[in-house]
Amino acid sequence: MEMHNRKKCGTGVLPPVAPLANPYVPFQRENPTTYQPRKALVRGTLYPSLDLPFMGMVNNKEKAVTPLTELQTLAFVIQELALYLDTHRDDKDALEVYCEYKQKYEEALKQYEAQCGPLSHKAACCGKEYRWLDDPWPWEYAANRGV
Repeated sequence: MEMHNRKKCGTGVLPPVAPLANPYVPFQRENPTTYQPRKALVRGTLYPSLDLPFMGMVNNKEKAVTPLTELQTLAFVIQELALYLDTHRDDKDALEVYCEYKQKYEEALKQYEAQCGPLSHKAACCGKEYRWLDDPWPWEYAANRGV
């Protein structure tokens, strides 16, 4: 009988009510302090209060300053602010900063696409040409090293 129970336990089947994990998500207060955008991108969050490195491992590597990484940084900050606004919709200061970064992103995107070509198929139609298939692709590191 004991051997039979051991086999049952070894199958990895949990009871239907057993939790797989107990997550903890800190509550964000209004008007939280923020990292500078480039640091936020490397740390993975705009908010120091949510920066909880796994096992104390901290990413401090800086990204090279290129138009593409600047776009990535602006897009990251916009997403972080949007997530904050999802739970703090009445924070007018955060909404103002969100709108500022959104405008900065749209301007930087226009400049990038004028210089390097479209970043997505949505921007690939210029007049009577479909430029999405033109090289180099945004993710081709060697071709876009200086961009």
